[in-house]
Amino acid sequence: MTRKKRTFISFDWALKHLLREKANHDVLEGFISVILRKGSIKIHRLLESEGNKEDENSKSNRVDLLAEDENGDLLLIEVQGEPEQSYFQRMLFGASTLVTEYIDKGKNYENVKRVYIINIVYFDLGQGEDVVYEGKTEFYGLTKGDKLRLTPFQQQKFKAEEVSDLYPRYVILKVNDFNRWSRDSLDQWLYFLANTEIPDDADAPGLKEAREKLDLMRMSRDERVLYDRYLMDRVILHNTVGGARDEGKYEGFKEGMEKGMEKANYENARRMKADGMPAELIAKYTGLDIEEIEALN
Repeated sequence: MTRKKRTFISFDWALKHLLREKANHDVLEGFISVILRKGSIKIHRLLESEGNKEDENSKSNRVDLLAEDENGDLLLIEVQGEPEQSYFQRMLFGASTLVTEYIDKGKNYENVKRVYIINIVYFDLGQGEDVVYEGKTEFYGLTKGDKLRLTPFQQQKFKAEEVSDLYPRYVILKVNDFNRWSRDSLDQWLYFLANTEIPDDADAPGLKEAREKLDLMRMSRDERVLYDRYLMDRVILHNTVGGARDEGKYEGFKEGMEKGMEKANYENARRMKADGMPAELIAKYTGLDIEEIEALN
């Protein structure tokens, strides 16, 4: 039987523009519940994170979203497109920043929030053959090899089963070449992340809602223009990165990537201006100043 497919808005674009709307939180909640293997997730509110304080349409091909669930736990979803040698350290920095930023001064350490970091990467991070990796902190004895555990009192007080439940938990999804469809909910989400397709028989939590809300045909004309420009930027970035890596020049790669993104900003602005978009809207989606936009021919 042939399975019907439709192309949908990419998850990184949706994360930046659509999934921040409360009406679309059910897509995020389904995704998070599948990735963290939790029965259900309810997003209480969205918060500011280190990444989304930057220019909203940054062409660095990285986007993140920070949410707080109904239990007060922090959930950071980050999508990274281009390779980054120190990405593991970046994950640590992100978790540490959340732990320190979201505790009120004067509060006891028991009020430190539980943090989950979900990383979606479109490059070969580290050495490993799996697609999904999980990281957590555990302590083992050096002489007897026993695992350090919480006391019954601590379990009750902190509402945690293991010491690792008190520390940041990391999940890495290396989805770049994933092409397997199955009845497994995790496989279905990985397939969508990698291919931007949701077959009609998808039934993973959140994907049914994504099929309805992330359909390209639901986009307005202006949204579709911006989305097409965004896809073009990704191609430019991919080509720039690939060329520099082939030459084996890391510094050249970084410099070329920055130049490529700067060029894409101006090309996008020219096209948007030609399409009749207001300068304020062009500035919002390209990061250029109004004066720069008005000077474009």
